[in-house]
Amino acid sequence: MNSTNGKEKLVVEVVAAHNLMPKDGEGSSSAFVEVEFDNQRLRTQVKYKDLNPIWNEKLVFDIKNVADLPYMNIDVNVFNERRSSNSRNFLGKVRVSGMHISKEGEGNPELYTLDKRSLFSHIRGELSLKIYISTREVKQVGYGNGVVVSRSGSSTPSGFLKKNKKLHQQNPVMQMQQQHLGQEVNKSTQQGQNHAKPVEPNPGDIKPVVITAGPGPGPVITGGGATVGGGGGGGLGTFFNGSGEFSLKETSPDLGGGPLNKDKTSSTYDLVEQMQYLYVRVVKAKDISVFGGGDIVAEVKLGNYRGITRRAGSSNLEWDQVFAFSNDCMQSSMAEILVKESNKDDFLGRVWFDLSEVPRRVPPDSQLAPQWYRMEDKKGDRAKGGEVMVSIWFGTQADEAFAEAWHSKAANVHFDGLCSIKSKVYLSPKLWYLRVSVIEAQDIVPGEKGSTMMRFPELYAKVQVGSQVSRTRIAVPSATRTLSNPYWNEDFLFVVAEPFEDYLLIAVEDRVAGRDEVVGRVLLPVSAIERRTDDKPVVSRWFNLDNHFGNPADTKALTRFGSRIHLSVSLDGGYHVLDETTLYSSDVKPTAKQLWKPHIGVLEMGILGATGLMPMKIKEGKGGSVDAYCVAKYGPKWVRTRTVVDSLSPKWNEQYTWEVFDPCTVITIGVFDNCRLEKNMINNTGGRDSRIGKVRIRLSTLESDRVYTHSYPLLMLHSTGVKKMGELHLAVRFSCSNMVNMLHMYTMPLLPKMHYVHPLAVNQLESLRYQAMNVVSSRLIRAEPPLGREVVEYMLDHDSHMWSMRRSKANFFRLMNVISGLVTICRWVESVRNWSKPIYSTLFVSSFLTVVSFPEIIIPSLLLCMSLVGLWRFRSRPRYPPHMDTRLSQAENVFPDELDEEFDSFPTNRNADIVRPRYDRLRSVAGRIQSVVGDMATQGERFQALLSWRDPRATFLFVVFCLFAAVGFYAVPFKLVVALWGLYELRPPRFRSKLPSPFLSFLRRLPSKADNLL
Repeated sequence: MNSTNGKEKLVVEVVAAHNLMPKDGEGSSSAFVEVEFDNQRLRTQVKYKDLNPIWNEKLVFDIKNVADLPYMNIDVNVFNERRSSNSRNFLGKVRVSGMHISKEGEGNPELYTLDKRSLFSHIRGELSLKIYISTREVKQVGYGNGVVVSRSGSSTPSGFLKKNKKLHQQNPVMQMQQQHLGQEVNKSTQQGQNHAKPVEPNPGDIKPVVITAGPGPGPVITGGGATVGGGGGGGLGTFFNGSGEFSLKETSPDLGGGPLNKDKTSSTYDLVEQMQYLYVRVVKAKDISVFGGGDIVAEVKLGNYRGITRRAGSSNLEWDQVFAFSNDCMQSSMAEILVKESNKDDFLGRVWFDLSEVPRRVPPDSQLAPQWYRMEDKKGDRAKGGEVMVSIWFGTQADEAFAEAWHSKAANVHFDGLCSIKSKVYLSPKLWYLRVSVIEAQDIVPGEKGSTMMRFPELYAKVQVGSQVSRTRIAVPSATRTLSNPYWNEDFLFVVAEPFEDYLLIAVEDRVAGRDEVVGRVLLPVSAIERRTDDKPVVSRWFNLDNHFGNPADTKALTRFGSRIHLSVSLDGGYHVLDETTLYSSDVKPTAKQLWKPHIGVLEMGILGATGLMPMKIKEGKGGSVDAYCVAKYGPKWVRTRTVVDSLSPKWNEQYTWEVFDPCTVITIGVFDNCRLEKNMINNTGGRDSRIGKVRIRLSTLESDRVYTHSYPLLMLHSTGVKKMGELHLAVRFSCSNMVNMLHMYTMPLLPKMHYVHPLAVNQLESLRYQAMNVVSSRLIRAEPPLGREVVEYMLDHDSHMWSMRRSKANFFRLMNVISGLVTICRWVESVRNWSKPIYSTLFVSSFLTVVSFPEIIIPSLLLCMSLVGLWRFRSRPRYPPHMDTRLSQAENVFPDELDEEFDSFPTNRNADIVRPRYDRLRSVAGRIQSVVGDMATQGERFQALLSWRDPRATFLFVVFCLFAAVGFYAVPFKLVVALWGLYELRPPRFRSKLPSPFLSFLRRLPSKADNLL
């Protein structure tokens, strides 16, 4: 249908798409949009290899009758173009009702969630559209290579379409971005028209738009580096032109207060942004007259913010509390301090301070001395108001009072929950391995003394330390030992922590008629056990067993002999007790401090803040919210930042330091939502802090003395897929005190000496790691504020050993990536053998003959080649620390059933209908692995059969061949043999046969033990 002036036109402006599903088999898609309206079909150009394409194209449709528009629909389909097969894949669809179409100049771009075409469609992503009616001539506008237009008389069946979901009504960040896109205007105007022309950006100015996944007021980052939205200020704007939602971004915060605001604290707090606070310290009061002797409190008031001290009796008016008001909470120029009864609103005395007169304190200056101030009562009389001791000053987070102060951001937190929002440093307990060797026992009196039946006693020893229990096997009867002298000779390892409060219990039990009866036991305090730091054997000892604990009357009986047990017990300090997985270990020092080496450097980290956090809970009257805090763990030192209450873009700006003993270690930083702030959750022991995300940084990937300022994506894998929970902003610096010592560490064993002299089994290490994690979590949960068990388990990766199909795929592709270099070399050699490029093949043959003639240059040439490759790659070395990679983790294309299996408990709690197909799938995968292992074993057995005479004729041929070959190799120079073999293998294809070589045919005919399998 031709376009004519004066008729209404429907304009569909296709802006961009976000987070499309990869459909080309290479992790990407070549997307285009097809729009159908009233038997008219138009399409955009194709954006090749882009999961976040931007079109900014206008598709114009004719409207036959405007009155029928509310009863019509606009069908928008997104497809992936497959150039190899001249076909397309479905990426999602949107149906827009004609009732929601606005007039030109009124609407903004709206974000629609892509819907599925059928139940089994794998669809994700959003599409940004702007649809309006125009009464003037509008040209088809396409940027880049132009627009591809096609018209068809066929219409799309309505059965394929669903009701659209407008995501912009649910996500404030995306709505803010749409407003930003809608406010861009072009300065050029048409002659003879007074209204503004629709947005037509320059093709060279189009930049990818990064849409954050959190609905909070995080920054919306455009291609030009501009930051839109709250929470991104303070120098945290990123300079990033990519469209990767899960990528690492470099930031430029004003560390240390900026270049124009340096002070004495810049050497200590130079990795965080300075935050200004007003500190008010209320020490005590006197001369307060109270009728009835009620409790007295002091209230510090600054505008609408107020902080109240704890209650104090009228006879002892001492509080000694500090209140901190952040700079953005300065709602008044006056700070008031009121002293009043706890249950009354009228104050007993008041004093105020003009903030313009408050001094500024800069550490390391000493703390400001508090002074007595005369207060006035409610009548303004200073003679009856009493006195209060107060100090007030301006400072930063470097002030000593910062950690213990009450913060204005916590004004709505219940008084009992204030202790859980403060920043703290925790230390893991010092862990030891307790080795117990149960050798034998003597003169054991079996259970069931009154029984007349003769039986063999089933004696075994049970060893218990705290909640850790191990048992020996049942002693086997021996011809050289009596039944009352069992022999075991078994070793056990347990994890204990200083200070040693537990006891070691060894009990000898007899299994009688299906029940276990204790026939003797010994109790040893762990603090009295011998400690050792090397592999010297420990002297074993005999311990008397107490067998009168069951009946108190038996303690007075005289016995001619006593039972005893032979034990070897020691505390091994030469090991490092692993409480983390070895892949992400942050500490490898032995337990005994005398074995520690001097530290080689210092790790400094500034935890700046987070942006765009996902709401974790719903607060009454506030909607979605999060009370975020950060935990960092390196070595035995855990740090916990303060909790920023009710903020989707919290700012912590706290700096911490760790000593580094080994550069090949990892620091872990996790972000959590505090659930212990509300009054109904304070005493709830079952409350668990929610996980928001985690970041790992390996120190060996950091350059010395360089400050890394980046925002790390906080990624969480849920049962619905991977989700970006926000971004964590960090500043990291690794300083090396002695480069020679650090380089020397690369030649030292990773673990202490005892791990190699007396190694522990893999399954034993995993069991001990679980015990160590339980000991650490039980100690940290007793701190104040407690560090919950869920936090410790998440930081220590307690479930990393569980089965996951996604992790199996990731590890398989990692292995394929490792051997891909070898495969590439083999393909290149094969191409040389095929003489597809005769010049390269000729050069390779001449090089081979040169190497054979001068074999002494082989090793130097290889080493020189590797050094040159390393120097060449120095220019393209990674400049940023690594971060969580969703593509490497196989988290982008994982199936829902695999995720449900990964998040299933152990043992499973799913019903049989769900478990059965998973079991069949696991059997299928295991069957493939079984076949591969069987083929490898078959090839090895065929090599063994060369000399086993299992096939006498084949062994005879091989022996005869070896005899003649020995004579030939002795007579012919080795260089000549290698040269002839190389020329034979590199001969042109016309001189080769496609049949396998005689040696390979001979090897395949040899027998294997596969014939003997059932």
